[in-house]
Amino acid sequence: MNHLHVSDEFDALMARLDAITPVLQESAEEGEVLGRVPDEAAKALHGTGVFKVGIPRELGGYEFSPRQVLDTIAKLSYVDASVGWAFMAVQMVTGTTAAYLGPEAVADLYPDVGNGEYALIAGQGTKLGTAVRVAGGYRISGHWHFASGISMATHIHTAALCAETGEALVFTLPKDQATVIDNWDVMGLRATSSHDYLCEDLFVPESHVYGIATTETRHGGAIYRMGLVNMAGICHTGWALGVGRRLLDELKALAAKKTGSPNATVDTQQFFAEYAQAEAKLRAARAWAMETWADSEATLDRGELLDTGQETLTRLMLNNTTWSVHAVGQTVYKWAGTAALRHGVLQRFFRDLHAGTQHVTSGPVVLQNCGKLLSGLAPGAHWVFLDLQDAVPA
Repeated sequence: MNHLHVSDEFDALMARLDAITPVLQESAEEGEVLGRVPDEAAKALHGTGVFKVGIPRELGGYEFSPRQVLDTIAKLSYVDASVGWAFMAVQMVTGTTAAYLGPEAVADLYPDVGNGEYALIAGQGTKLGTAVRVAGGYRISGHWHFASGISMATHIHTAALCAETGEALVFTLPKDQATVIDNWDVMGLRATSSHDYLCEDLFVPESHVYGIATTETRHGGAIYRMGLVNMAGICHTGWALGVGRRLLDELKALAAKKTGSPNATVDTQQFFAEYAQAEAKLRAARAWAMETWADSEATLDRGELLDTGQETLTRLMLNNTTWSVHAVGQTVYKWAGTAALRHGVLQRFFRDLHAGTQHVTSGPVVLQNCGKLLSGLAPGAHWVFLDLQDAVPA
């Protein structure tokens, strides 16, 4: 299992996602009102088997390669940015939990993946709660944010700091043991149900716990040896590319309706030039994303871990993709005129884009750390989760 798995399920799954596109499109407005992926859309997604893309093949999942995961998320995000976001979060956590936990937890959470019997897991690991060791496991407490896709989940994945060892750990527990706080009142990505949740002195058995920075797998192949942050980078890159492509395609369709009318701004040389620049930004971002992950895939396929330089480029590439798509969104908003103000697809995707840019993985601190490493001013440094840590002096 040292080699990278490239799944032969990809084309068939893409066809099944095409088949449910009308359901996802028709339910998008309902999702905005409900603040979650509507039941019909969630059922349609599950029926395609798409949540298997991150589950190890040996457990009955598809175990897609990084670029296959990226393209899957881009496809769903093109249809509905909130659905794409909620899906990317749930599939990643569901898949990595299967990879990092042992047989006892897998028997509990993934009893029959081939027949659709497996947990769907949501939660987050960037803000740490507290964990205290007890006989057989831990008792955890805390208040966490941004559990994207939790409306579709059966279980929660959450991070806490072990009081005895100082180690950051990830805990998996049934959703109904936690208290979900219905507070996702936001401008964009409204249908992602990225709620807060509370755990108060909840017991989690040792079997359902792993180290947050682990690259050691219990199940699955090479993709899981990248760890959680690099896996998240794949997801957010795919989301941004799907949203950017949809925004540009919406502007193209709008331009076709406006052209030829009196004083149409889309008939100006300036529009032509700025549309071309936006297209170039998006295509260049996608090309670099694919180049970066092709290089990382080759390393993983050789049975090696990504080195610090490669990890830096995955983070920098994600930042570039996110903010290139943000620039595309600004161009679309400018030339769409008042059409982008009105209730509809353009307005929703514009709001969703600006919510997505606020994720920590595309934030200024990660960018600064990338620059520090690439400029040669952090010799020997290495990445630990989202932090670039300096080399320990000899």
